[in-house]
Amino acid sequence: MIKTTSLAAATTLAASLLATAVPAQTVAFLMPDQASTRYEEHDWPGFQTAMAELCADCTLIYQNGNGDVALQQQQFNSVIAQGASVVVLDPVDSAAAAGLVEIARSQDVKVIAYDRPIPDSPADFYVSFDNEGIGYAIAQSLVEHLQATGVPEGAGVLQINGSPTDAAAGLIRDGIDRALDASPYETLSEFDTPDWAPPRAQEWTAGQITRFGDDIKGIVAANDGTGGGAIAALKAAGATPLPPVTGNDATIAALQLIIAGDQYNTISKPSEIVAAAAAEVAVQLINGETPEASTTLYDTPSQLFVPAVVTRESIKSEIFDAGIQSAEEVCTAEYAEACAELGIE
Repeated sequence: MIKTTSLAAATTLAASLLATAVPAQTVAFLMPDQASTRYEEHDWPGFQTAMAELCADCTLIYQNGNGDVALQQQQFNSVIAQGASVVVLDPVDSAAAAGLVEIARSQDVKVIAYDRPIPDSPADFYVSFDNEGIGYAIAQSLVEHLQATGVPEGAGVLQINGSPTDAAAGLIRDGIDRALDASPYETLSEFDTPDWAPPRAQEWTAGQITRFGDDIKGIVAANDGTGGGAIAALKAAGATPLPPVTGNDATIAALQLIIAGDQYNTISKPSEIVAAAAAEVAVQLINGETPEASTTLYDTPSQLFVPAVVTRESIKSEIFDAGIQSAEEVCTAEYAEACAELGIE
């Protein structure tokens, strides 16, 4: 069974450990890239906040691999040399990370796989949103939208996956496949986006527009960056109206595209939820405890969180009423009128 929680619930779980004496330890938090702003803006601050409550005397180290496998391996070795007893690892390359887990295991260092799983060598624990569920949710949402708007059976859609070196992207792809394979629509073409790079998604989409033209009735993109690239290609080609395009991550840029009617959906998954869970697991491992798993993935005890799909119809309640983003951040001058139409003020 997949465990569902919220940021408030995760914070409450973390606070419940305050009465427990936690020995001072060094904990490292290693993130994969800077292509997404989420790591500096949400994941790392969320982890810091939770750890400050759980283990105020613990030393925290933050490093970002900047999409470089070799750099992340250097960072991993460095934090172990600095005495890290627990490493929270969001790998640049899920396959390469198996070697890092083996290094840690040989030195009695615990590894928490974060956001992206490490299939080839089980970590001590895995915390993430349910990536396969995310892929299914965004694709199924698009399928239902196409059906509701009268798009006929047999019509074509494009599929833009994430990085082929990211195991989480593979799970998202599996979820997308499950929804599309059961749908009445045809997948015209499919692309694995190197490094999740939006320009690569844009370039590929431009080629598919030349190839298929108006036969493209929808695009399932695995995250907001690749979705934004697809939308940029559609606009450059003069597509009117734009076919619906999915996303994932609820970035500010994507929320603005949804408000404007250019992107169909995204996934709201406040990274602080997973960061707080990782902090809780880290402290339990420091204390020699066995963290409670809600499921097992790739032979790794895991805690997965179920996020919500966001469309133009639900964006006010899911994002703004829930306090995930503020109108001041999203409803800039260009989007003020559209925000007002949706009651976002």
